[in-house]
Amino acid sequence: MTITSLNQLPQTNIFRKGDVFVLFGELFGRGYASGLVGEARKAGMEIVGITVGRRDENNALRPLNAEELAAAEANLGGKIINVPLMAGFDLDAPAGEPTPTDLLGSLTLKSWEADKLDWAHIEKCRQVGIQRFKSGVAQVMAELDGLIGEGRNVFFAHTMAGGIPKAKVFMVIANRIYKGRGDRFMSSQTLLDSDLGKLILQNFDEVSANSFQYLIEGSAAIRARVEAAGGQVRYSAYGYHGTEILQGGAYQWQTYTNYTQGYAKMRLERIAQDAWAQGIKATVYNCPEIRTNSTDVFAGVELPLISLLHALKKEGGGAWADAQWQACRDLLADGHTLEDVLQKVADFHASEVMQGYRDFAAWPMPNSPAQAELTIGTSDDIAQMHTDRKALITDLLSTLVLEATGPLILRESSAPAGPVLWLNHDIIARQLNQLHA
Repeated sequence: MTITSLNQLPQTNIFRKGDVFVLFGELFGRGYASGLVGEARKAGMEIVGITVGRRDENNALRPLNAEELAAAEANLGGKIINVPLMAGFDLDAPAGEPTPTDLLGSLTLKSWEADKLDWAHIEKCRQVGIQRFKSGVAQVMAELDGLIGEGRNVFFAHTMAGGIPKAKVFMVIANRIYKGRGDRFMSSQTLLDSDLGKLILQNFDEVSANSFQYLIEGSAAIRARVEAAGGQVRYSAYGYHGTEILQGGAYQWQTYTNYTQGYAKMRLERIAQDAWAQGIKATVYNCPEIRTNSTDVFAGVELPLISLLHALKKEGGGAWADAQWQACRDLLADGHTLEDVLQKVADFHASEVMQGYRDFAAWPMPNSPAQAELTIGTSDDIAQMHTDRKALITDLLSTLVLEATGPLILRESSAPAGPVLWLNHDIIARQLNQLHA
């Protein structure tokens, strides 16, 4: 795998009023999906969503009730097909048997590294989860088919990610792996080498990657009908595989460590490549690091985002780019300058410790005590330079990245250059400068 970057602003846009935009994943708070939905709305597309459903008191999956459905449809600005499509198998099992999450209940902080899981049973649970999800997809597609009129183009936006089982022991472990330093440091490799880690990786694959394959397969009949009538069908998915950011005057690849979901994101890339080889226009867009509800668990993931300020100026930024610099200055406490923050980030990337994580072929690499100390420490130091820890420079810059990725993904998907594309800081900055010119 080599980095295939989107270098040109997309010039074509096949999507127009009346075309159908399908959000394959539920729209929650701040996250990448909101930027794409906003762009589809601007294009006048009809927006159709799905739901992951909700769990009842016995953990059984159910559709949304009337009140939940009304709120979700208002949030989406479109119709939601109310069939629960929760990916993953952590809460699935043959009738009357324990789920993988049940099995994790016996793990303790003292024993988890050595504890073994019943893999034959877990495979049975996985198959139950896959069948449940696939039959849900079939129901959704049957209903969706009736909502797509003749001569319409269709855009399927896959946004499913995650898959962490709700096990008490894992919450403590995750805190130590992603936020622990010094005495609280824990090796991410220790997790991956354990049965607990192997189960989590399998569930990540189901949620973040295989669900994209089930979408592509499940929509085959719709795709055939639309294309036979002269329409176009496109698929997009959100990847992460590091980002090229401006460092020392040049765009260079860097990444957040340790990104445990990276294995599933690479599987997602392979699914897009396989679909592409069959003539299906499916593209994974590897997007920059931003702060969302789900990334906030990773202390320091937001650090590369601050360098976007340099890219805004380099890529033809004018008065609007200057205004973003000023808006960031305004968030800092007395005695701290934006230049101080940018220097801290530059020193972080240039450090000998972080240079050791520039091996693209070895991604995603495990964490280390020195790397955790530097990443988490730098993140904390920068947060403390702000007037309000709930209003950070990285919050502001995250909204800008979302604003840029929406049009980039929708338009590039009109005539996509390939199955896997990186949206680096250069194209993000160019898109923003063009939007605000």
